[in-house]
Amino acid sequence: MADGKVQLIDPRDAGLRGVNLKRPVFDEATLARADDVLHALAESLCDWLDADIEKLQQARLEAETARWPDAALDRLMGVAHDLKGMGSTYGYPIVTQMAASLCRCIETPAGKVRARQDAALVCAHVDALRAVVRDRIKNASHPVGRALVGALEQRVQILGVAPR
Repeated sequence: MADGKVQLIDPRDAGLRGVNLKRPVFDEATLARADDVLHALAESLCDWLDADIEKLQQARLEAETARWPDAALDRLMGVAHDLKGMGSTYGYPIVTQMAASLCRCIETPAGKVRARQDAALVCAHVDALRAVVRDRIKNASHPVGRALVGALEQRVQILGVAPR
């Protein structure tokens, strides 16, 4: 702004108030094409998930070796957060659930303190994530998946380090 003047814009006046969001944004043909692309990428998605799980394991090993400093826990949290966001896209909603539980465990300062005091729960999350991906357990309707998710989430809730 060369002249130094500021223009105030009221977002209520400049927004998309006339858009009708009650009707679908995408038509059926567009959704079908997107679904076809996801099916075509299915094998690649598994490879990407495997690579992300390997990143998680590496972050865990680095944190363990360094004795769980905040910086290492933050790196672990970052990988877990990525898995939380991508698990369902990869076709593994259980990965989203478990990664969300791990995030709740170490996202707060209190959680980081608890992780340093007893890292077993952090390691259990990483090991459970590795196991469900290795065994291709996609959701919590699988008996092993249900037991793992339930146990992990219960332990995080007992710690009381992060809200659900």
